[in-house]
Amino acid sequence: MASPGHVGSLVTDAKLIEERRGQILRAAVKLFSEDGYYTTTIQKIAREAGVSIGLIYQYFGDKDDILFLTLKMVLESYEHEIPLRLEGLTHPVERLAMAIWAYCSIVDRLRDATVLAYRSTKSLRADRRNLIKDEELRSNRLLEACLRDCIAGGYMRTVNESMLVYQFVMFCHAWALKYWAFQGVMTPAEYVSEGLKLLVEPFLTAKGKAALAAMRRATGNFSHDKRARSRAKTK
Repeated sequence: MASPGHVGSLVTDAKLIEERRGQILRAAVKLFSEDGYYTTTIQKIAREAGVSIGLIYQYFGDKDDILFLTLKMVLESYEHEIPLRLEGLTHPVERLAMAIWAYCSIVDRLRDATVLAYRSTKSLRADRRNLIKDEELRSNRLLEACLRDCIAGGYMRTVNESMLVYQFVMFCHAWALKYWAFQGVMTPAEYVSEGLKLLVEPFLTAKGKAALAAMRRATGNFSHDKRARSRAKTK
């Protein structure tokens, strides 16, 4: 019996699987977001993706497979991309701020899929819901490690780490969930800058605040973050 996380494919070419699944997932995210998971059919997904229904079944077993891989894609993006954005950064406060900025910029790129995760995770099979929860906890640990290093280094006072990390996560997700309200009012960089004032600065010690101020000057409040531009060019 296949594991809950396994999504079978009749095609064996790994590159082709990645390309075709990406094409189908992008179409599915659009339809799931606009019409809802239950009313979106495989036929509609095929039409949106510009492929045949039969081709979809070469890469997915059913609609649950499509939803599962969509949600998994979002969470794996956090897990893979946040560490890349932290490479070369050594100061705990800088790493925490950059991790939050990285998380939020991924949400900005995957807004529809982020909203879909809130709406439709409950539609997955129970065993797959548990896998998605595990993926979420792994990505949260990236932020928690940065937060813990700030506390250990004396840059932040002691806080409930798990609770504050979820405030960071919810803040980042809110960029997608309330994008209708934020778009045209502020950029993602401005959003994160304001969020740091609310969710990080109040807990920093004097030397932690000095470190954050130095980072703000260096990045222009993330408006000229070279890592973000580099990632955007590759998408």
